Amino acid sequence: MNEKINYYDLIKNRRSVRTYDANRKVEDAVLSRILRAGILAPTAKNLQPGRFILVTDEAKLKEVGQCYGRDWLKDAPAVLIVVGNKKKAWVREDGFNSLQIDLTIMLDHMILAAEYEGVATCWIAKFDDKMLKKVLNIDEDDFICCITPLGYPPVGYEKKQVAERKSFKDMVEVIGNNILG
Repeated sequence: MNEKINYYDLIKNRRSVRTYDANRKVEDAVLSRILRAGILAPTAKNLQPGRFILVTDEAKLKEVGQCYGRDWLKDAPAVLIVVGNKKKAWVREDGFNSLQIDLTIMLDHMILAAEYEGVATCWIAKFDDKMLKKVLNIDEDDFICCITPLGYPPVGYEKKQVAERKSFKDMVEVIGNNILG
């Protein structure tokens, strides 16, 4: 954990990592802090309609990896799955259900906490939903939002350069203030 890291540098420098050191486990205390960050995430009406499944068992990790279909996932010492149920989420008067947004915020908090802890992640939304539900015994009514490996890159691994982003002016519309200069 780096106590002196600047938050804005942390979010600017975070990258998805697709290579993990299979021999280096993430410490339980670190995993616990990452998971607690998800619990602290804001959700609509504070209903917290999600739950987190942390897989560290080697046999189960292989099964989870098969649900994604990419070889590199098998080297991660842990995989985090974010799950929720629409019946437990807040619903706006027009029928909009906040579940996916709530779960996304929860995962984002955990990914940023992982970055702070020096643990690499990769946001994954492409997986075989039915197979993953079967492997993890997840109820058919539950929604699997996304998964991420949690682990350390191998020694000497260098993160990719900053992805090109749209300009501030292209992304932001300000009504009533002139912060755009």
